[in-house]
Amino acid sequence: MKRLLTLLLIFTTATAFAGKPKNQYVRIKTSYGECIIRLYNETPQHRDNFIKLVKKGFYNGTLFHRVIQNFMIQGGDPDSKDPKKATPGAELGNGDLGYTVPAEFRDSIFHKRGVLAAARDDNPKKASSACQFYIVEGKRYTTGKLDTLEKAPRMNGHKFPEWQRKWYQSVGGTPQLDQNYTVYGEVVSGIDMVDRIAAVKKDERDRPVEDIPMTVELLKKRECKQLDKLLYPPAP
Repeated sequence: MKRLLTLLLIFTTATAFAGKPKNQYVRIKTSYGECIIRLYNETPQHRDNFIKLVKKGFYNGTLFHRVIQNFMIQGGDPDSKDPKKATPGAELGNGDLGYTVPAEFRDSIFHKRGVLAAARDDNPKKASSACQFYIVEGKRYTTGKLDTLEKAPRMNGHKFPEWQRKWYQSVGGTPQLDQNYTVYGEVVSGIDMVDRIAAVKKDERDRPVEDIPMTVELLKKRECKQLDKLLYPPAP
């Protein structure tokens, strides 16, 4: 009987694990549409921190406070949902939560169009802001421009692999940020939301003239499993 119970427990655990989605997805909603983002399992500290904040409802009501067309849209500053600090024309982007997330750079993860990445201040360890993030709109780069970027001091000798070069040339991104800011997710649906926000009218600080608040929610387990099946089907 004891052995039977042990086998049953192993089977139940294995079945439960097999039923879990491979990836966690989040939905960002704005007046300019919505997008769905897959969080990378390869950057677990950033993934888990983002999930924690989303569960708390932290991002709801925060603004996309800095937008630059052909570059990125940035949000997640807690000050941006404080009416006293986010008055029209006020500078935003300095708010945080009092801690940082260690950098998680991966050679296979780069700043292609549509990725989610962590903002940060100028610290030597390149640790990320606890809450502020950006989504890359980006632009396409020529071979010559990529060659020039590789020689820039901020790249610290980083070389773009050929397969990443092809991506930057055909789809686009922000290669100058590689290995300097942690990328921890990517848009899998709704990239047009990013394009619309990036194109809005803004002031001299790149803050949209009209506020763009967001709501962020975790997709349910069933929805995550459906997206996994659709986007990453098992090999035949």
